[in-house]
Amino acid sequence: MHWLTPLFVIAVLAGAGIDLWLSLRQAASVARHRQVVPAAFAASVSVQEHGKAADYTLARVRFGRIGTFVDTLLALALTVGGGIALIDGAWRHSALGQPWLGLAVIASVALAIQLVNLPFAAWRTFGLEARFGFNRTTPALFLADLGKSLALAVLLGGPLLLATLLLMQRAGAWWWLAAWLLWLAVMLVMAWAWPAFIAPLFNRFSPLADQTLRTRIEALLRRCGFTSRGVFVVDNSRRSTHGNAYFTGIGRNKRIVFFDTLLERLGQAEIEAVLAHELGHFRLHHVRQRLLVSVASAFAGLAALGWLAARPQFYAALGVPVPSPHAALLLFVLAVPAFTYFLTPVAALWSRRHEFEADAFATRHADATELATALVKLHRDNATTLTPDPLYAAFYYSHPPPLIRIARLRGAPAGP
Repeated sequence: MHWLTPLFVIAVLAGAGIDLWLSLRQAASVARHRQVVPAAFAASVSVQEHGKAADYTLARVRFGRIGTFVDTLLALALTVGGGIALIDGAWRHSALGQPWLGLAVIASVALAIQLVNLPFAAWRTFGLEARFGFNRTTPALFLADLGKSLALAVLLGGPLLLATLLLMQRAGAWWWLAAWLLWLAVMLVMAWAWPAFIAPLFNRFSPLADQTLRTRIEALLRRCGFTSRGVFVVDNSRRSTHGNAYFTGIGRNKRIVFFDTLLERLGQAEIEAVLAHELGHFRLHHVRQRLLVSVASAFAGLAALGWLAARPQFYAALGVPVPSPHAALLLFVLAVPAFTYFLTPVAALWSRRHEFEADAFATRHADATELATALVKLHRDNATTLTPDPLYAAFYYSHPPPLIRIARLRGAPAGP
């Protein structure tokens, strides 16, 4: 047995064990505080609303445990369990040559994973979300979204995958560098094209109609030195009652986007404060930093794959007896998350730091009290738990826990 086999199995099981242990802590903390609204939220969140948030969180935690169990079994079954080898062997009886054989094997594995995950996606939408009154997605819309996603995966991902397989076969030992440059170009094109050409396939984006709010937002943009292609409202209410705001795109194709559900709940000063926070991510170069980390991670990952793909032991250790470019890609994609999982708290800490910095930026260009009030409403309306387990939050939360964040904002000086 190669040393990588037990190391991989231990990493997968340890990650699942940590996730399940943290979920038990989260459930215990939420259940313990279910009947008591924290004082900072007592004036805005009723006991009933707090109880709903607790029940929603507990339901999501239980659902997550099932997902963890299935994902663990799937990762082990496809690798050391011989799943990829079985699919690969079946396709080798066909008349396909490379790279089409590799494309067929990868597509088959991806389809198998999609079929396993599909019931969970349906239950999350029509079971869990519907149970708590958040879902507005119809079965027809669910199937339409699924079909569009698969079509995009084939039309956009297929050629990229085919090009990568060709590079692995014909570009020599440095194929991974050429693949990285190709992936980098595609990533930048996608970031530019997404808001204008791809996102509209799933949602309707309309220019912000409220002239008073538009004037207020334009004044904020000037104060923050931000230019964009416009302020848009997305019809998220077709799918969910959850609210949010974000900006997307790069270069001159940047867009500010509000969920229509968000505009229904917040006042204009609160919307301005939320947008100031989002603009803070841009002005403080958080988006650029995350893009650079993604680029560097892709470089390191492909360099590692280039080294591993040339070693037969890599394939044998993870359950594939016949080395091939497509097997290397599949094994790498399935094995890497087992090890990078342990970096989750580091990434979460970095993200929370960015959120605090964006909050501080917002208080310099808008009213801190309005941002705090908006966040209270969003936590209440989205049924976000106000009493997470500290260790669970430290490990997983990309945003600061509500009580800590609101306390900081209410202690901040007022904006202009």
